[in-house]
Amino acid sequence: EVQLVESGGALVQAGGSLRLSCAASGFSFDEYVIAWFRQAPGREREEVSCINISDGRTYPADSVKGRFTMSRDKAKNTVYLQMNNLKPEDTDVYYCAADLFCVSDYDEYDYWGQGTQVTVSS
Repeated sequence: EVQLVESGGALVQAGGSLRLSCAASGFSFDEYVIAWFRQAPGREREEVSCINISDGRTYPADSVKGRFTMSRDKAKNTVYLQMNNLKPEDTDVYYCAADLFCVSDYDEYDYWGQGTQVTVSS
């Protein structure tokens, strides 16, 4: 059974940092990509970044370039999203998702975690 479990969400002040984790199981980790999406109530799910597990290449969205960084630990089947210089507009539920290719359309992803709440206070 495929499982993606996010953790690390919290309440943080603007300018602060958080690191989210996504622990994966039930599939061949090396053969997939993992993406982070975020969503606020009433808004569409937005891609934040994606990482190719095999070669470690990352594809961050323009809105987070220079602030958010993805990495992966193959030994732990876990990917991370390091978020620096957080802004109130980064407040969202953050989800990780797995599939074969990095694409921005969330409909293309087959596997999803349950989400973790990030709240940035001004």
